[in-house]
Amino acid sequence: MIEPWPRRLLANLVLLVPPLVGFVCVLIGVAPSGVSGIDAAGPALTLMLIYFWTIFQPHLLPPPAVFIIGLLQDTLSGAPIGLGTLILLGVQQFVARERRVFTARTFGIAWFGFGVVAFLAAGAGWLLGSLHGARLIELQPFVMQMLLSIALYPLASWIFGQIVRLLDSLEEFR
Repeated sequence: MIEPWPRRLLANLVLLVPPLVGFVCVLIGVAPSGVSGIDAAGPALTLMLIYFWTIFQPHLLPPPAVFIIGLLQDTLSGAPIGLGTLILLGVQQFVARERRVFTARTFGIAWFGFGVVAFLAAGAGWLLGSLHGARLIELQPFVMQMLLSIALYPLASWIFGQIVRLLDSLEEFR
């Protein structure tokens, strides 16, 4: 039986939501905040997005979408093209492999898992950035971004959770 076109359209639109949220996270992340010192070390919103969606709805944020989000972030932030992309794809693969650990029964475990991922991503960013520049770059912005991201993950997780609930409510129409 062929589905009516509005149902197919809605199903396809739902598939676009996580990548579109990723693009919004990139735009928010590169926009000037007006707060002194925070622009260089703002929260890693795309990292939060990749972590959350890889745990809860991995089929809605496939690696090609993460690749495009990473390239957009690298391009708009002025980072070396591919550096952030590589880190985001690595995070996605790591979280996908360890998904059962991160989806344990409590939010605290998921939050701790994000802390581990944020630490690894910050370390990789610092190391790859240093290798790219052929000199040790300042570590403080990476540490500040990691700490701010860990602190704000519960809020980001709640927002992303609301989006998942909205998408789930649309399930009856698909």
